[in-house]
Amino acid sequence: MLFALPDHPTLYRALLDRDARYDGQAFVGVATTGIFCRLTCSARKPRSENCTFYATVAECLHAGFRPCKRCHPMRPSASDDPAVAQLLAALDRRPERRWSEADLVRMGFDPSTVRRRFKRQFGMTFLDLARQRRLRDGFESLARGDKVIAAQLDAGFESPSAFRKAFARLLGRAPGELARGDLLMADWIATPLGDMIAVSSRSQLHLLEFVGRRALPAELAVVEREAMGRLGLGTPPPTDQVREELAAFFAGRSAEFRTPLAPGGTAFARQVWDELRRIPAGETRSYSDIARTIGRPSAVRAVARANGANRIALVIPCHRVIGADGALTGYGGGLWRKQRLIQIERQYRREGAAA
Repeated sequence: MLFALPDHPTLYRALLDRDARYDGQAFVGVATTGIFCRLTCSARKPRSENCTFYATVAECLHAGFRPCKRCHPMRPSASDDPAVAQLLAALDRRPERRWSEADLVRMGFDPSTVRRRFKRQFGMTFLDLARQRRLRDGFESLARGDKVIAAQLDAGFESPSAFRKAFARLLGRAPGELARGDLLMADWIATPLGDMIAVSSRSQLHLLEFVGRRALPAELAVVEREAMGRLGLGTPPPTDQVREELAAFFAGRSAEFRTPLAPGGTAFARQVWDELRRIPAGETRSYSDIARTIGRPSAVRAVARANGANRIALVIPCHRVIGADGALTGYGGGLWRKQRLIQIERQYRREGAAA
């Protein structure tokens, strides 16, 4: 669950009061209309006995409710938050700046409020987001062939040790340890849900993960071992292809990924991952559904482990697997991303039905 829901009376009072503290954190399904809404919706309020409260959009959809056309509960609320929008615009203008809480205060913001809003929308604080943006600039500088000191300055790190430490925390190695022109090449891909790291050989995509995932350094070590090649920087053809496919996915043009993959893993894990790729965009399955489909109905836990071991996010859509009760379950990229991905893919389901 993304949010520990209070009891029904508390949430119903929040609905009557249009309490903005619950916006995006809780939703109400109305039995008499079949509609679900934000708690801040301006529509006429239903009777308490007709309301069921949910922590996520996915749970509302799974329960059979349709999104309200007045409050648009499936629309990402970050775009509706002026403070978030203003700070993101400031970050775009000054990505190299070493942002601090003092900067937020000078701009008229309360740091604790900003911290909560960004954690809710992006799974990280504004300052974390700014640091990640600077690290991306350093990564791209190294990929161009610049020396480490030039990459450090491009990233706005005054201290070489701080740059090395930040880089090592991301990839599990210092920038000077990266191979040059080797078998595996890493590149940085920006998406609306956060930056991703792609690792490809000349012919296949080996890894695609969101930046900041704790397991990323360990996964990179496994990829190197399985591919018998050291990690370097670069943009081979599979990375270019998946970058274009991700752009089409987030733009609403296509949910199809055809980039050739090298997912690694055991034979059982690959069987699970193949089944994940057969789930249509806009639909979800439970772990037990997957286990039955592959002919291993008692292997529910093994299916869950294989799902968690997937290191090619989105392309192998482990985000389409939810709990048997309809609740969102663990996701390495963060439950908030899993919820957004399910929301995004609903449009593909509607378009398919219309066609």
